[in-house]
Amino acid sequence: MATSASEPFNPLAIAKYLGPSNPRLDHLLRFLNTVRGTDKVLMFIQYWSKILIFILQKRAGGRGIDRIKNLAGPVSDFRILLRYYGLLPMVQYMHYIEYNPSPSPFHQAIERLQNWANVIYYPLEHIYWLGAHQVIPLSEAKTNKIGIWSCRFWATYVVLEYVRLYEQYRMLRQRETSLLKRIKAGDIADDEDPEQEMAAMKKERFAMLVNAGINSGYLPLTVHWSLENSTFPDVLVGVCGGFASLLQIYAAWRDTA
Repeated sequence: MATSASEPFNPLAIAKYLGPSNPRLDHLLRFLNTVRGTDKVLMFIQYWSKILIFILQKRAGGRGIDRIKNLAGPVSDFRILLRYYGLLPMVQYMHYIEYNPSPSPFHQAIERLQNWANVIYYPLEHIYWLGAHQVIPLSEAKTNKIGIWSCRFWATYVVLEYVRLYEQYRMLRQRETSLLKRIKAGDIADDEDPEQEMAAMKKERFAMLVNAGINSGYLPLTVHWSLENSTFPDVLVGVCGGFASLLQIYAAWRDTA
């Protein structure tokens, strides 16, 4: 519709086409307003830029690579800065797993070990970043050594995550088998909804699959950065990290629904 001469043009009037309520926009804002959501978007940029650089090297003779690196570098730095408070969730989780123990003592033991791996990983990563940016006086050799050890503790967490997921899957199978037996025997309480329970377990199984995929994207990266002389190609760093970033975005999007 044309704007009348007496009515000034309002560039924000396009917002009316979104309608009085837009659930997708609301969801996007919830997603981006979380540190996790923002971090995963930046993770996508950080790792997929490596793939784009590889493509430009092959097809465009390297043109535009410096511009992408100028973006990817600060993005990587900012992601580390976003984790400045990383120890606080670890302390909170320590409290949670002690007062809400898992039905499996083995599962709880794995969670404790993972938590301790992260408690060591985060300070080492922060010290590495501060040394690399000459905020604190550390030699390059010592800074690199700290960075390698931080990644080794991250790798420890990732390996333990496979063990934890396996134990979680084992417990899930036990619950499914028990529920199916009770359904077959007609041993269902009046206030129990077996269909809802099965749906919840199906959802948990899918979440485990997503977590296993994320973990599989991280594993090669943690091994690569844990070695002093790794020959892992940078483009494969982008592929592994890019794959993990897509699943991380999906998980963060799902959790902010």
